[in-house]
Amino acid sequence: MTNSKSAARTVAFGLCGSFCSFAAVLPQVRELRNRGWEILPILSNSAATQDTRFGTADALQKTLLELTGNTPLTTLQAVEPLGPEHLARALVIAPATGTTMALLAAGISSTPVTLAAKSLLRGGCPVVVAPSTNDGLAGSAPALAALLQRKHYYFVPFGQDDSYKKPNSLKSDFSQLPDALESALRGVQMQPMLL
Repeated sequence: MTNSKSAARTVAFGLCGSFCSFAAVLPQVRELRNRGWEILPILSNSAATQDTRFGTADALQKTLLELTGNTPLTTLQAVEPLGPEHLARALVIAPATGTTMALLAAGISSTPVTLAAKSLLRGGCPVVVAPSTNDGLAGSAPALAALLQRKHYYFVPFGQDDSYKKPNSLKSDFSQLPDALESALRGVQMQPMLL
């Protein structure tokens, strides 16, 4: 893990269990590295342990280690120091599931990703959220709306990903993630809704 002296270009990056989104998110981790960012990967409990048709948890952890040079953080103990020890300037949560957004909106820090958010928010660091949830316009809508109003939360632009087959589903344009991070660090929210 990085020390506070090198945190100027360090971002914590939490991946949650929207497994179908990993193929679109991982290239953005590479892009952030290309832009000079040190990445501290964090995995939600689901992302750290579940094998799916999109890949295994072990393969994801190996890929993140290869992309970032850092072993993914998967425990509450590992992420708690991020804020107090000034180990990162921001947290990106991509993909952010409806469950993770609900926990954040309720102030529940029971997972590595949500505790990382609490740890960094305590010092006023931005949390950049990239929603990917099948019920973003249904059950997850209240949590999303709550976070859109919260100080220090910023969003990667998102919209409906398939309005005919999945009318309640929202997904971020992950290609805009690096720019959304840079904007958040300036205190600016990019237009959050894809039009």
